[in-house]
Amino acid sequence: MSAVNWKPQVSKPVDFGRVAVLMGGWSAEREISLRSGKAVLAALERAGVQAEGVDVRRGGLSALDGFDRAFVALHGRGGEDGVIQGVLEAMAIPYTGSGVMGCALSMDKLRSKQLWQTQGLPTPGYCWLRDETDLATAVAQLGLPLVIKPSREGSSIGISKVEREADMPAAWREARALDERVMAEAWIDGGEYTATLLHGQVLPMIRLETPNTFYDYQAKYDSDQTRYLCPCGLDEASEAQIGELCRQAFEGLDADGWGRVDFMLDGKGEAWLLELNAVPGMTDHSLVPMAAAAAGMDFETLTWAILETSLATVEGGQP
Repeated sequence: MSAVNWKPQVSKPVDFGRVAVLMGGWSAEREISLRSGKAVLAALERAGVQAEGVDVRRGGLSALDGFDRAFVALHGRGGEDGVIQGVLEAMAIPYTGSGVMGCALSMDKLRSKQLWQTQGLPTPGYCWLRDETDLATAVAQLGLPLVIKPSREGSSIGISKVEREADMPAAWREARALDERVMAEAWIDGGEYTATLLHGQVLPMIRLETPNTFYDYQAKYDSDQTRYLCPCGLDEASEAQIGELCRQAFEGLDADGWGRVDFMLDGKGEAWLLELNAVPGMTDHSLVPMAAAAAGMDFETLTWAILETSLATVEGGQP
C-alpha cells in the first residue's frame, strides 16, 4: 500500500486565515453534511486553524462575510452542484475542491455519463426518463434488472433496483419526486468500488460489500454490516490501470483538488464508471478518510490537505 506523495505548502495554520467550514445546506443530504462539517471543523481546530462552522441556509449567505477561505463540506444540491462555488467566487473567497463547472457536471449523473461517453470512457448504458412513456423503451434498451435514479441527488437517495417491468412506474415516481431529471441505468452485476483522488493522486481503492441490494443510504451511513476492503483485492497492475481510468473520469468532468469516483467491476473484470462525487462525505462512515488512512494519512492531515486545495484560487483563479 503506497503512501500519499504529498507535502504541505502551508506550514503554519495562521497562514490559512479565518476559515469557514460550510455545512448543512438545504439538500436531502443536509444531515450527512452536518456530520461531515462537524468532523472537519474539529480536525482543523485540533490542527490550530482558526476555523468556524457555518450552517449554510438560503438567504443567509451574509454569514460568509469576513472569512479568508472556505472548506466546502456541503453535499447535494446547493453545495455540491456549483451554486455555493459561484457565490464564493463572486465574493472572492477561495474555497476547497472543484470549481463551478466541475461541481455542476459531476452532480448531474446524466450529464456526467454523456460526457464520459463522448470521451470514450466506459459507463453503463442509460436512458433519460422524461416521463412514464419512456419506461418501456428503457426496458427494451437496457433489459432487466436496471436502476432508476434521480440525476441530481447523492448518497443513493431515491435510487431503486428494478427487476420487474411492473415495478418501473413506482420507481420512476419515487425518483421524480426528488428531481425532474430521472434516468435509468443498466445494472452491472459485480463488485462495487471507489477511488479517492487528492492533489492529483489516486489513493488506495476500497471495495464495498453490503448485504443490501446495493450500497444504498442505509449501507452508507447506518449499517454496521457493510464491509470496507482496503486493500481492495485487485492486483497492483489492475489497480493502477483502473486508477488511471478514474483520473481520466475526474479530469473529464473538469473536477479539481479532491473527489471520489465510484465504479463497478463486472464478471470479466471490466470497470464501469458510475459517478463522481465532488464533495465526498467526511463522516466516521465515509470512504475518503478510510482511503487516506490506508495510505498513512490521518484525518487531521487529510483535512489540511483538502484545505490546501483552496490555494488554487489564490494563485490565479479556480480551474
